[in-house]
Amino acid sequence: MTRIALGIQYDGASFNGWQSQPHRNTVQDTLEAALQQFTGMPVAVTVAGRTDTGVHALGQVVHLDTALTREPFSWVRGVNAFLPPSVAVQWATPVTDDFHARFAATERMYYYALYTGPTRVPLLHGRAGYQMLPPGVTLDCTAMVEAARHLLGEHDFSAFRAADCQARSPVKTCYDVTIVPRGQWVFLRFRASAFLHHMVRNLMGCLVAIGRGRAGPDWMRELLEGRDRTVAAPTFMPDGLYLARVGYPDTFVLPEPDLAASLFYGVFDACPAPASRSAA
Repeated sequence: MTRIALGIQYDGASFNGWQSQPHRNTVQDTLEAALQQFTGMPVAVTVAGRTDTGVHALGQVVHLDTALTREPFSWVRGVNAFLPPSVAVQWATPVTDDFHARFAATERMYYYALYTGPTRVPLLHGRAGYQMLPPGVTLDCTAMVEAARHLLGEHDFSAFRAADCQARSPVKTCYDVTIVPRGQWVFLRFRASAFLHHMVRNLMGCLVAIGRGRAGPDWMRELLEGRDRTVAAPTFMPDGLYLARVGYPDTFVLPEPDLAASLFYGVFDACPAPASRSAA
C-alpha cells in the first residue's frame, strides 16, 4: 500500500460541509466517489480539517492509502475528470506512512474576505462575507488590529467555541491575526496551532462589532478572560471563510496552495505570516 497526499480546493457554497452524511451532499462524499471512479475500488480519505456548510478551501489536505500505482499528475488529472467544477485536486504526492493529514498537522491558516459596501453584490454571493455600511463609512480597522493583539499566544478560547465543539481542550495557540483593509474590502488572516468549532467565525463577529464601534478593543481581552460564549458576538456568516493552508513539519515536503485565482491573491504579500513556533 502507498500513502498519497492530495491538495484540494473547493467552493463550499453548494455543500453541506466536508464530513460525510447520509444525504451525501458533502465534499468528502463527492471526492470519495470520484476517487472510486478513478481507482475502480472504494477509497476512504482522511482530512486535515473538517469545514462547515458554506466554508471554502484553498489548501485542504487529505491522505489515502492505495495499492494503485500512478504518477502524481495522473492522480490530479484522473480524479478531476470525475469531480464537479466546484471541487478540484490541485496536487498529489506520495508520502511516508507516518504522514497523517490531521494528526501530523502543526498549524492551520484561515482567510476571511469581508465586503463592506452599501449594497449587496450578487456576484459575490456565497464567496465573501458581507457587512452593509453607509456610503463613505468604513470599519475601524485600527481598533480591530488592536483587539486582535489580545488573541496572540496561548489562550483558553472558550468564549469563541461552538456549543457542540468536540475538541478535547479549548486551549489553542494563536500565532497571527492580520487585517488588511482595501477600499470596501477587509481581508483577514488567522493562523493558529488549531481552531475550535466556529472559532474563526465567532472571532469575526466580535472583530466586526469592534470595527463598528459597538465595543472597544479591550472587549476582546475581557471575552478571553471571561470564557463565556453567551456574552460574545453572534457567529458570523460562513460565506467569506476559506481554509487557506495546513502546515506540517519540514520532513513532509508538500506543495503550497495556489492562490492565483482567489480573492486573496497578493493581499498578504506585504505582511507575511511570522515563522511557526511549532516548527521551531
